[in-house]
Amino acid sequence: MELGYKLSSEEFGPRALVENARRAEEAGFTFALISDHFHPWIDAQGQSPFVWGVLGGIAAATGTLRVGTGVTCPTVRTHPAVIAQAAATAALMFEGRFFLGVGTGENLNEHVVAQGWPQTEVRQEMLEEAVAILRLLWQGGLQSHRGPYYVVENARIYSLPPKAPDVMVAASGPKAADMAGRIGDGLVATSPDPDTMKAFERAGGKRKPRYGELTVCWADTEAKARRTAHKIWPNAVVASALHWELPLPSHFEAACASVTEEQVAAEIVCGPDPEKHLAKIREYFKAGFDHVCVHQVGPDQAGFMRFYAKEILPQLGRGRLRRAA
Repeated sequence: MELGYKLSSEEFGPRALVENARRAEEAGFTFALISDHFHPWIDAQGQSPFVWGVLGGIAAATGTLRVGTGVTCPTVRTHPAVIAQAAATAALMFEGRFFLGVGTGENLNEHVVAQGWPQTEVRQEMLEEAVAILRLLWQGGLQSHRGPYYVVENARIYSLPPKAPDVMVAASGPKAADMAGRIGDGLVATSPDPDTMKAFERAGGKRKPRYGELTVCWADTEAKARRTAHKIWPNAVVASALHWELPLPSHFEAACASVTEEQVAAEIVCGPDPEKHLAKIREYFKAGFDHVCVHQVGPDQAGFMRFYAKEILPQLGRGRLRRAA
């Protein structure tokens, strides 16, 4: 089991994200996922820098941390040919430490280019074609593609890494997990759902890495952590279908208007008790994940890292999670 750190682009500006990545490496996290948004979920989160600019800074500030997008939508807001070039450049900057996480996206970020928001089945078809285009362009040479959703005409990526970056595909249900198993080099998921894992394995994912995202809020008291989580990340309680469909932060704020602190605390691990954090990580391990990326809500990232370096990361080396699973 590897433990990673979530670089939350919704909560931090570009310089802070670079510094957080450096600190995460020093604390002992082996990888990081960085979100790729145009908007935050709600205005209280307050940020949303361009991920491809931030990645260059992270590559220069770190030496061992593996970093992937968690996740990029290469279908509506950005053409897959552009993502292919961006990811190739990131892979060169990181010298083998970069991977590309992809997903079908959210209306929140994709509607900004006024190309419409397709239904789920269409978005999945678009993603599958987009991944094929990525892999085509990473082969090098002059390439063209004409498919049901995209056209690429005489495109060549000149700056290519020695090895193409792995593509991790996000999934939140069996159908998407089936696609991840077929076309991806690994899986990204936000909950330890056994049906998602089974579908991923049936479709060819048995020996591929599985990345799970876990949201927590560490503070020196549980009460303080609960208040912070409720203020900054109430969208944890919003139904998954709304996550894909709502177009504006103000809509998420309306959806969160009646969300209580207790409801948020039921979804987000809050406070300084290491057993609560370990228990949640253990759920992902039992479900078959081999990587867990931890998202700390709120401004106190340094305190969170000290806590995990002292109380959580050492447990992986001692095999505690394996004995309990």
